[in-house]
Amino acid sequence: MSSEHPPEQTRTAVVTGAGSGIGRAVAVELLRANWAVALAGRRAAALEETAAQAPGGAVLPVRTDVSRPDEVDALFAAAVDRFGRVDLLFNNAGTFGPGGVPVEELSYEAWRHVVDTNLNGAFLCAQAAYRQMKRQDPQGGRIINNGSVSAHSPRPHSAPYTATKHALTGLTKSLSLDGRPYRIAVGQIDIGNAATDMTARMQTGALQADGNFAPEPTMDAADVARTVRHMAELPLEANVQFATVLATTMPYVGRG
Repeated sequence: MSSEHPPEQTRTAVVTGAGSGIGRAVAVELLRANWAVALAGRRAAALEETAAQAPGGAVLPVRTDVSRPDEVDALFAAAVDRFGRVDLLFNNAGTFGPGGVPVEELSYEAWRHVVDTNLNGAFLCAQAAYRQMKRQDPQGGRIINNGSVSAHSPRPHSAPYTATKHALTGLTKSLSLDGRPYRIAVGQIDIGNAATDMTARMQTGALQADGNFAPEPTMDAADVARTVRHMAELPLEANVQFATVLATTMPYVGRG
């Protein structure tokens, strides 16, 4: 890992949930493309593991709980202190919550944890990114929110996750509108069945809408990462407002 400040022309990113899954794949893709990347996540050791996958990159691991405003502020302060600006926020940190729990049995604590992470955390990070992108020179930047195909079609027993992903779509639209005067482009990527720890159970059997369990296809998380990089590297005059990337034959389009 490099301890040097990157050249002035280096693009800089903050990636949340960077210790595993989609966040790790995107962070590594950006680092290999010569971005400077601040890695945010709750587990410091996992962030170091992500950084080690792109040796020599300009990388800054910052242990962060995105549901805590003070920690989010500290994350962005550290990123700006190290890299000078923030060109991209990949708002990725999220949790599915307790799987398979009927809504009438779901505890408030479980509901609140998902909302705090998926929605409140996304808002807090977007807010911090906005503040920095408005005041930096040149002004502007890009925010990419990690939605889900659940923003369009839910799974059984997924009320907290689905509700937050629907809300994230509204947040994306509102932030996109409000960012226009400041050259802040905001888009969303909705992902279906990328192969991560979160989706490992789908390969052996996942509950379907008809009550049956069936294995589902997955795709390589690196394919998602390449899509995020494409969105990130567009000029600010162009924006992918919404992109859907999914395993081709997953039960999403059509009836089963």
